Formats: sequence, C-alpha cells, structure tokens
Amino acid sequence: MKIRAALAGRAAEPFRLADLTLDDPRDDEVLVRVVATGICHTDLAVRDQHIATPLPIVLGHEGAGIVERVGARVGKVAVGDHVVLSLGACGVCEKCRSGLPTYCVHHVALNFGGARLDGSTCLHHGMYEVHSHFFCQSSFATRAIAPASSVVKVPQNVPLEFLGPFACGIMTGAGAVMNTLRPTPGSTLAVFGTGAVGLAAIMAARVAGCAAIIAVDIKDSRLDLARELGATHTVNGSKEDAVARIRAITEGGVHGAVESTGVTRVMTQAVDALAENGVCVITGAPPAGSRFDIDLWHLLRGRVVRGSVMGDAVPDVFIPRLVELFRQGRFPADRMMKVYELEQINQAAEDALSGATVKALLRMPH
Repeated sequence: MKIRAALAGRAAEPFRLADLTLDDPRDDEVLVRVVATGICHTDLAVRDQHIATPLPIVLGHEGAGIVERVGARVGKVAVGDHVVLSLGACGVCEKCRSGLPTYCVHHVALNFGGARLDGSTCLHHGMYEVHSHFFCQSSFATRAIAPASSVVKVPQNVPLEFLGPFACGIMTGAGAVMNTLRPTPGSTLAVFGTGAVGLAAIMAARVAGCAAIIAVDIKDSRLDLARELGATHTVNGSKEDAVARIRAITEGGVHGAVESTGVTRVMTQAVDALAENGVCVITGAPPAGSRFDIDLWHLLRGRVVRGSVMGDAVPDVFIPRLVELFRQGRFPADRMMKVYELEQINQAAEDALSGATVKALLRMPH
C-alpha cells in the first residue's frame, strides 16, 4: 500500500515528505488510517539524535485513527473502530504481568528500536527499507501498522483528531498525578513546567480535588493558560524565587510536586518546595547521565523523590478514563492544541521547540 509520510533521514535535518510502501499487517497487527498525530519533544529529540534510534525512520507516537484492517488473530478491535495508538509492551514480562507496561523489560527495543522485536520493518522507499514501529506505530503518516496490544479503542462520539496526545504527553502528566501521586482532596500540588505534560498534570489535579494547584514557568502566556485550565496560583520563576513563593502560598511547602521540564536546576527546586512527607515526581527527561542536587537533611524529613514513565499507566484502562473526562468537559486538553497539516510538519516542529505552540497536532491528508 502506498502512503504519505514524514521521513527523518539524517540527524538534525528537517523532516522530508515521501511516498512510501507499507506492508500488510501481520496476524497480530492492525492497519489504521491515521486521522491526526501529536508532535512530542521525544520525536524531535530522536530526529536530532539526542536519543539514539536508527535512521531513516518515520517517527510519530501520538496517533489516533480508524481501523481499516485487522490480522487473523486480532479480536480486540474491528474495522471501523476509532483508536488511539499507544506505546509498545511485550505483555509477558514480570513488569507487564504486574500491571506496569510502561516499565516493560523490552521498552527500549519495542519503542526506540525502529523495527519489530524480530528486526523486521514494514516500510519501504523504493528498494530500500525504512525503519518503522517507532513506539509500535510510526504515525507521522497517513496509515500505520500497530500490534493489537498497542491499540486502545475510544468512543466514536469524541473528536478523534484531538485524542492522539492522550497516548503520551497527556497520559504522562495526568498519570503522574492520578496514578503516581494520587493526591487526596484538599491537598496541595506544584507543577514545574507548563508544557503539555505540566498542563495535563494541572487538569488532573483539578479533577482530583487539590485545593492549591501552583503552576511554575518562565513564560507568562503559559501561566495564563495554566490558570484557565485549573491552576489556583502561578509563579514566574524568572521573576521571583519559586521555592520561597510556594512556601508562602502553602505555609511551608506542597504535599506533592510534578517536575516536567527536564532541567536539573528546576528538579532541585521541585524537591526544595516539598513539605515534610511530600512527594516529588520527576517526568522531565534530561540528557542521559544527568544528576541534580538534593539537600539530604531536607530529604531525611520524610520526603520522597521518584520517577514516572508515561504516567505509570495501563493505557487500555487510563486512556479511556481520560477521554471520558475530556468528553465531559472536565479535561479540556484541546485548549492547548494547534492543528497543522502534514505538509506543515517542519513549521509545527519549529513552533513546538520554540514554545510558540504547546501541543502541535498533524492532520493527515486523505
């Protein structure tokens, strides 16, 4: 089958649109007509080779679309179903069997390997193979092949083009609150960084009933949006001492903090802003080998620092839950999205990197 796709060919070069050939789905796979795909900073980090993944490759891991074909062994979804394409997990390792698919022992190979676990790909450019199966989908394309285990069915009465980011950025931020922190109603929370992940955390904190939701960023426009989406207080870290301000708002510190910037200095601030017995969840991804400072006397007073991968979520359970909140108007994630056509992918990528757009969506031509 001929498809149109955005190809990442060489490190740090712009995406190039190309007509590729897509193989038929295997018995355990699904063919999806992609309606729209979110651009995540992980896509751009791979394009620029800050994260090692083989090139050339079709990236994209926040896809949403409609099932067109299913393999012989697929019973999870049927032709015509609306689906979100999520991450890959083997389903049989100890982590998967324990309900922790985002920590699958094959996570790197399945999601960053540029191929199926057996090394095969499903994309071709003329006589040459193109790496595929990025996060088991490679959805910067008009159609995608995904294993049935990575496909999440969603209702058909919800606008599909907005749902792709629920598979990664939104799931990461919301899950850091709902699955990792699990705040009690009336508790206090600080969110450092108000990109897609941070704003999702803020919306989740409002759903959870947090009394004080403090957004920290260095861009006033992002902080204004954070207030619209549920923040009760905002702090511009470039204009005032964020930790001191948070302590003043909460009379000593927050019960929980979500750090989404990936900046080590900000990670230190997020821990310093905790009250005793508070928990800081790190979701931002700094360069490999990075470290950050912690005052150990501060930590000894019952404080906890932990990481969270993609919101500690089970996508088949958590994505439909978030989509239902979106349908009810209680999780207005579309407020931070801007739609671009596939042909505008390089402009969309530039706007995402500069911060001009919080969450860029690529709409596919058909």
